[in-house]
Amino acid sequence: MEKKFDQNYLLRTMQKLIETPSPVGYYSEINPLMEQLVNELGYTLKFDNRHTAYLTVPGKDASRTVCICSHLDTLGLMIRKIDSDGMIRVRSLGGINYHNIDGESVTVITRDGRRCTGLCVCQSHSTHVFDDARTLQRDEDTMMISLDAPIHSAEDVKKLGIRNGDYIYLEPHFQLTRNGYLKSRFLDDKAAIAVILTVVKFMKENCLKPACNILFSFPHYEEIGTGGTFVPPGVEQFISLDMAVIGPGYESSEEKVTICAKDVVTPYDRDLTNHLIDIAEKLELNYAVDVFYHYSTDAGAAIRGGNNVSVAAFGFGTFSSHGMERTHISSIQNTAGLLFGYLMEA
Repeated sequence: MEKKFDQNYLLRTMQKLIETPSPVGYYSEINPLMEQLVNELGYTLKFDNRHTAYLTVPGKDASRTVCICSHLDTLGLMIRKIDSDGMIRVRSLGGINYHNIDGESVTVITRDGRRCTGLCVCQSHSTHVFDDARTLQRDEDTMMISLDAPIHSAEDVKKLGIRNGDYIYLEPHFQLTRNGYLKSRFLDDKAAIAVILTVVKFMKENCLKPACNILFSFPHYEEIGTGGTFVPPGVEQFISLDMAVIGPGYESSEEKVTICAKDVVTPYDRDLTNHLIDIAEKLELNYAVDVFYHYSTDAGAAIRGGNNVSVAAFGFGTFSSHGMERTHISSIQNTAGLLFGYLMEA
C-alpha cells in the first residue's frame, strides 16, 4: 500500500503540523494551517463552538456517515505563577512526564500573541551547584521556566506581556533519519493527521469515493480526555486514528499498525474491531492487536460521553510516547493502508 500514497507530501505535511504550536486548547495557529492544507486539497473545513475542525468527504452511500477522529492538541504547559525572582512556575496540559522535559527549549505565547523563548529546568538545575540536582523529583513543584531574557524580578517578566494563564509550547525537534525513523515530540497525533490528509489527497487525485460519507474530526482536547465527548448527529461509527504505545506485554512495534481492542476504560466495538482486523489481513498489512493500559483515545471519550456510536481505534506504533517519540515510516505506511482500506469498505 505504501506505493499508493505521496510519501513526500506526507512527511512535509507532518513536519508542518508538528512545528505549529497546538498545546491543549490552543487552536489559534493550527486551525488556520489546517484550513490551508484542506483548501489545497479542494475541500473546506467547518468548525464547532469548541473549535473542533471537520472535513466532510462525500461517499457512495450518502445515507450513512462514519467519523474518523485525530486530535490536533499536544502536550504543553501553562503559567500558574511568576516567582519574585522572575522564574515561572507551570501546570501541565496533558500527561507530561517532567523528567522528560528537563532542559527542553520552550516558547511562551502571550495573550496578545507575543513570544518569548526560555528553558524548562529543575530548580536544582546544575550538579555544580546543587547537591540534589540528580535526585530531586521533577514535578510541578520543582520545575520552572527560565526566560531567555535579562530577568531579575516578576516585574521584568510582566513587562514582556507575560501573565498567568499564558501557554507554553515545547520544541518538537522533528527529524527523519536516513533509514526511515521519525523522531519528534507530538507525533501523537500530528502524524495521524498527516496520514489522513495524504489518503484524502490520494483519493481526490484518483477520483475515488469512500463507501459512505466520511466526517474527519480534529478536536483540541484529547490529551485531557474530552476531545471526543461530542459526536455530531448522524454518525454511526467513530474511529480514533491515534498513536499506539510500545512496551513489555504489547505486540505493537515501530513497523506495525496497531488495532486497539481495549483502552484503560472500555473495550472497543467487537464487530468494528473485527472488521479492521479483516481489512488488515486482506491487505497483508503488518499489524498487531493490543489491549492498552494508561491509554485512552477520543473513541473512548465518545463512549464515556454517552454517544450512540460503535467505536474503534488504530494507529502507528510509537516508542517513548509522550516524550521524544519515535516511529518508522513503515508503521505510518501501514496505518495509511488500513485507513484507506477502511474508507473503501466503511
